[in-house]
Amino acid sequence: MLTVLIRVKQGPEALAVTLSALVPAVAAGLVGDAVVLAAKPDDVVTQVADAAGATLIVTEDPSWRPGAQAARRDWLLCLDDGDIPQEGWIRVLERFVGLGKPEKGLARLRRHRSGLLEAALGAVMGLIPQSSVRAGDLVHRRVLLDEVKARAPVRLSATIERDPVFG
Repeated sequence: MLTVLIRVKQGPEALAVTLSALVPAVAAGLVGDAVVLAAKPDDVVTQVADAAGATLIVTEDPSWRPGAQAARRDWLLCLDDGDIPQEGWIRVLERFVGLGKPEKGLARLRRHRSGLLEAALGAVMGLIPQSSVRAGDLVHRRVLLDEVKARAPVRLSATIERDPVFG
């Protein structure tokens, strides 16, 4: 099982889209809980998080660390509100979590690029190993708590997309 960390950037509607995309993973037993990270208090975000049974943390810290501290599981899926994992992601993440060790504590879901410029930028960025955690990453909690140094991310075959309404 894993914990999903969701940063709120777009608002409660985008948060609801991402939380609803996680329901099949909850039913499959992959996702055990969620932590919502908001930069400022918002009553509607609080209601959406509460309705989903998620833990809400209001913090000005833009990193994933506050979420890692509140997480109940060792493996964390980091998402921004509006992110939607695509078909097959549950199986891919189950396999990685089942076989992964903290030393290989960073894996990255693929993102589809819509425009030619975005695709070229994605290809160039894919050649440069980046070990910093970003939305769309599966990371071991010990990496975010600075107990283990992350290696270059393992590229997973699962994909993630942004809801077009939220860009």
